[in-house]
Amino acid sequence: MRRVCFNRHGAPDVLAFETVEAPQPGVGEIQIQVRALGLNRAEALMRAGTYIERPAPPSGLGLEAAGVVTKLGDGVEGFMPGEAVSVIPPISMVQWPTHAEYICVPIDRVVKHPANLGWEEAAAAWMQYLTAFGALVEVAKLRRGDTLVITAASSSVGLAAIQIANVIGAIPIACTRNSGKRQALVDAGAAHVIVTDEEDLALRLDEIAGSAGVQVVLDAVGGPIFEPLTNAMARGGILIEYGGLSEKPTPFPLPAVLSKSLTLRGYLVHEITGDPERLSRAKRWILDGLEAGTLRPIIAKTFTFEQIVDAHRYLESNEQFGKIVVTL
Repeated sequence: MRRVCFNRHGAPDVLAFETVEAPQPGVGEIQIQVRALGLNRAEALMRAGTYIERPAPPSGLGLEAAGVVTKLGDGVEGFMPGEAVSVIPPISMVQWPTHAEYICVPIDRVVKHPANLGWEEAAAAWMQYLTAFGALVEVAKLRRGDTLVITAASSSVGLAAIQIANVIGAIPIACTRNSGKRQALVDAGAAHVIVTDEEDLALRLDEIAGSAGVQVVLDAVGGPIFEPLTNAMARGGILIEYGGLSEKPTPFPLPAVLSKSLTLRGYLVHEITGDPERLSRAKRWILDGLEAGTLRPIIAKTFTFEQIVDAHRYLESNEQFGKIVVTL
């Protein structure tokens, strides 16, 4: 089989194909013939050598996939060869990379996705919805009527957060740098859109949230926007930081934090995927939404397996609206 690997850290063109023996499932694992891959910024970070896992090259990579069950390891029950499944991001991208024609995955990371999902949507679902669900539902306890600010809103996680907010009955405010994405964000369910390169973020948040303030912020950016974001927050509000896209320093907004008793909290999806009880709740909630159609993965662009380098380049262009998918 072919798998994607990198022999040194760097730009997208360090990615290459290598031909290796297909992995065989160990105890509690399932072998899957991959039909589609979801691409995440985590893969780009690992390829560049800046991810939380930093393996010595050569290394495979990849967190999401959808495909057909081909073999069962010892001790696996509840699955049959030929079934359509998707993969919940494993704890280690190094140990269980997904960017290959065949992969082996622990049984607790394999899901029989709803029949209404095609391969592309199934491969695009889990990272974004687990990240947004864990942050908003498990950590922030987002409630009906709460005002939620979402930065980097056109990303897959940002769009997932908009959909989850609407399911709950919260009010999603989408922040984007690109005015060309304004209408698409409205169409995706944003109650309000702020184009931060063209509008005054503090002024717009005051116009929208008023004296009641913002209860929850889901931020992937950091940097100088911390001050206008926290200044707009309600007493007792929570800001969840899951990224760090800004190259500028992030100031600690001490006056707002003290005067409003704010919570500023870092978050990783591993908090959910590494906790069986929380993962079980998240899977059920997300599967219910996918089956009902209230959660709907938005695909930005699809590439073929042979175009994996182009897919990574497109990811780093930040032009996408939604998830980038690679098909096999």
